[in-house]
Amino acid sequence: MIDILGIGNAIVDVVARADDAFLSKHDMHKGGMMLIDAAQASALYDAMPPGVESSGGSAGNTCVVAAAMGAKVAYIGKVADDQLGAVFRHDSVAAGVSFTTAPLVGGAPTARCLILVTPDGQRTMNTFLGACVTLDESDIDPDLVASAAVIYMEGYLFDPPAAQAAFYKAAALAHAAGRQVALSLSDAFCVNRHRAAFRDLVKGHVDILFANETEITALYETNTWGEAAEAVRKDVGLAVLTRSEAGSVIFSEAETVLVEAAPCVVVDTTGAGDAYAAGFLAGLTAGKSLADCGRLGSLAAAEIIGHYGARPESDLRGMMAGVG
Repeated sequence: MIDILGIGNAIVDVVARADDAFLSKHDMHKGGMMLIDAAQASALYDAMPPGVESSGGSAGNTCVVAAAMGAKVAYIGKVADDQLGAVFRHDSVAAGVSFTTAPLVGGAPTARCLILVTPDGQRTMNTFLGACVTLDESDIDPDLVASAAVIYMEGYLFDPPAAQAAFYKAAALAHAAGRQVALSLSDAFCVNRHRAAFRDLVKGHVDILFANETEITALYETNTWGEAAEAVRKDVGLAVLTRSEAGSVIFSEAETVLVEAAPCVVVDTTGAGDAYAAGFLAGLTAGKSLADCGRLGSLAAAEIIGHYGARPESDLRGMMAGVG
């Protein structure tokens, strides 16, 4: 048995510090995510201050954090048969995540995300998708899906039609095996591009939904978080809605759980949502209560926020053992 199987964009992150003037000069919207092409990625990389490079991607981050908390984790994502692809695979396996997806040969290079972190801790992402968008139904291993308690899919991947088909195949296989399907909306940018398709996926194929305030209001086209929260309760069995420093709210059919944000010093918000999902799902697959799952999510997010980069630097197994 595997606790969590992540499916997402296999991306190498490049994280660097920058000021607001740099964002303005390069026409970036602080805190958002923008897709760029190969030429833009090359030009921006050359203009960026020195950065830290590491394997990333939203679901990839979640898998690594969950593995650090003691969960058994596997990952499906597409890298190229190149140097960055080898780095991504090595980093994942070294972190305790099983990653056996065949690489792309003779096509686009491995994807990378250029992340600028401003002094207030906000991260602004510029993503060249490269090889990761070639993931399709053939990359979804039925036996691997059937062996996982929870399938966790990231909304960032939900752009090319082939990836959408892969999502639906994974969800169908998971449910046929009696497993749960979780989805992160990832970013309002993604939701606005594919709102109708996301609504269909959420209502008919997802058991657990992760979203922040901006994403959930974008999904339901409402002006307030409260209206969106009421709408999502009708569509999924378990909705986990994060609200930054205001904590998070967990909605199930039986209860509503309010979770406080864990105290932290904000250094870099990159991967905070990914880490929250990791803590929550690690707790859920370990049989902990929803309140404890939310607490683990908040603690994991706080650990990530407290330093640069989206991978843990503290003892998360100890954190896991200390809750519940």
